[in-house]
Amino acid sequence: MTELRNDLFLRALRREAVERTPVWIMRQAGRYLPEYREVRRHAGSFMQLCTSPELACKVTMQPLDRFDLDAAILFSDILTIPGAMGLGLDFVEGEGPRFARPVRSKADIDALPLPDPEVELRYVMDAVRLIRSELDGRVPLIGFAGSPWTLATYMVEGGSTATFSLAKQLLYSDPESAHRLLSLLARSVSIYLEAQAAAGAQALMIFDTWGGALTPSAYREFSLAYMSEIVDHLAASKHARDIPVTLFTKGAGSWLKDMAQSGCAALGVDWTVDLGDVRRAVGDQVALQGNMDPAMLYASPTQIREQVSVILQSFGHGNGHIMNLGHGVQPSVDPERVAAFVSAVRELSPAYH
Repeated sequence: MTELRNDLFLRALRREAVERTPVWIMRQAGRYLPEYREVRRHAGSFMQLCTSPELACKVTMQPLDRFDLDAAILFSDILTIPGAMGLGLDFVEGEGPRFARPVRSKADIDALPLPDPEVELRYVMDAVRLIRSELDGRVPLIGFAGSPWTLATYMVEGGSTATFSLAKQLLYSDPESAHRLLSLLARSVSIYLEAQAAAGAQALMIFDTWGGALTPSAYREFSLAYMSEIVDHLAASKHARDIPVTLFTKGAGSWLKDMAQSGCAALGVDWTVDLGDVRRAVGDQVALQGNMDPAMLYASPTQIREQVSVILQSFGHGNGHIMNLGHGVQPSVDPERVAAFVSAVRELSPAYH
């Protein structure tokens, strides 16, 4: 592989000295970019876009061509694994993901296969390989997956939900089956991320979008335990043992100390907590990523710059910070506001290193 010319992001993940704070954006390739919308229109559907390695590569590169970012993230979706399990995944315009065959019983769980990353999910691995080649050492490539709990919520509910009633019903009425499902998903995510590393991903991230819907004890039992299992698997893998792993649980402010014990390299932090408080709580165990409110990108460039300054001051001087939003950029955001965010980080952060 070509030598990496910008390793700022990877050095920050290892809490090594950097000359400025690296910056990338969750969901940085997406509908807020007109060039993305054009590719999506030609693709015909979101699934067609996701399953075409060439198109996935094209949209992965788009934000890097527009902004001075320090990392690329694979364009894909967290539901690729359950989609490969034969549940009939589709994305309904204006509604989001839907499964034709949701998982509702022990029999449903027992019937689930373990997808092969180089067979059922070959299109993802081909996209990773293609993106690495296209990047040509420009910046590192991040691979990712959904957490077992988050994947399970979609599989059990049959799609998006505001209440998680069916998923929580499974947890509390049949915990044995819930653990059986989560264990299978942990194995699936482990080998999926391992395969991404083998294909060329230089960092990995686990998105636990719905961990914050659980109680503290349920979170530790049904979400964090399985993410920790994945981290352990990757640490023992010849393909992934040197690849830094970031855990991100939305709404996990009170559990970040527990997450830091998982063996991960970094924690993604949402906007509901003060980054300085998190740093004091976890010490030097992990790097921290975040944590500007995505809605701040609707503000003026001056306000965006001020908020970047607040976050940098909150983290303080030293290493181990990756600037990011506290969640994904919204589709209606003006790309010029994203440019203002990235420029502010590059301008203001050297003073903290």
